[in-house]
Amino acid sequence: MNPDIKAINEKIIKESEFTEKITNEISKVIVGQSYMVERLLIGLLSNGHILLEGVPGLAKTLTVNTLSSTIKTKFQRIQFTPDLLPADLLGTLIFNQKDGEFTTKKGPIFSNIILADEINRSPAKVQSALLEAMQERQVTIGENTFKLEDPFLVLATQNPIEQEGTYPLPEAQVDRFMLKINVGYPSPEEELEIIRRTTKSNEVQVNAVVTPQDINKARNVVKEVYVDEKIEKYIVDIVFATREPEKYGLEDLNELINYGASPRASIYLTLAAKAHAFLQRRGYVTPEDVRSIGMDVLRHRIILSYEAEAEEIGTEDVIRKVLNRVEVP
Repeated sequence: MNPDIKAINEKIIKESEFTEKITNEISKVIVGQSYMVERLLIGLLSNGHILLEGVPGLAKTLTVNTLSSTIKTKFQRIQFTPDLLPADLLGTLIFNQKDGEFTTKKGPIFSNIILADEINRSPAKVQSALLEAMQERQVTIGENTFKLEDPFLVLATQNPIEQEGTYPLPEAQVDRFMLKINVGYPSPEEELEIIRRTTKSNEVQVNAVVTPQDINKARNVVKEVYVDEKIEKYIVDIVFATREPEKYGLEDLNELINYGASPRASIYLTLAAKAHAFLQRRGYVTPEDVRSIGMDVLRHRIILSYEAEAEEIGTEDVIRKVLNRVEVP
């Protein structure tokens, strides 16, 4: 039975007003980067963590900082370094000599929006500590387990060009990120505007225009966005084409893919497509929503073979072939 699309549309128009307010506030500080801002909003609406990758100086950290300033919520920036310990992230037990008891001192992870800056600079112990928080939305200190507040969002940045002193993220952790966004350079016009803004002494004031309650209400409406059975099958076909390419007439990809996308890809493609439709003020998902978000959901979930590396074929080339080949409903 089809839902009442008109009723969903009315809800979306009411509950999506805040997204425009956030975008307007961010644009006071950030020039361009509308693609990155839209993806951050999709993560916020879908309750999904995001990995931002790009060379230094592309305003990744500044954009996340500015986004957090627009929401009346707790924000923590954690600079990941090689000597960071799990306790620096989660907190620890402190012995109180007076009482003879241990008390819990909570770490910076107990916040709503976490900016994990240069996440690949910390070793495996820190990554595994962050993993529990990202997946289970809880933290264990000693024998006690603490639930994290809602919303809880990890926005991580990593620099792709500097490999010295970095620890590649485990595949299991990378898979926990809903989206991986490649942040590109600004256009010449945008760079001119950046120069003009940053060389003036005026400081721009960003206002908090949204509450966590607004976000939770919007998330509930995003869940109601209608996904037709044909669209669901289209999403499954895209994911299965990365696992069994020969069944989709993509025999040439057989030798290039070691491991296809996990079931999380299907879940996140559906959630992200719903959030994309919500941002377009639409109560139903179209194939275009799926295609527009497909690259960001899949680029970190496909493991290529040595043959692909030898032929200088990247993950994005493979995803393009899949999206172009799988039949659109």
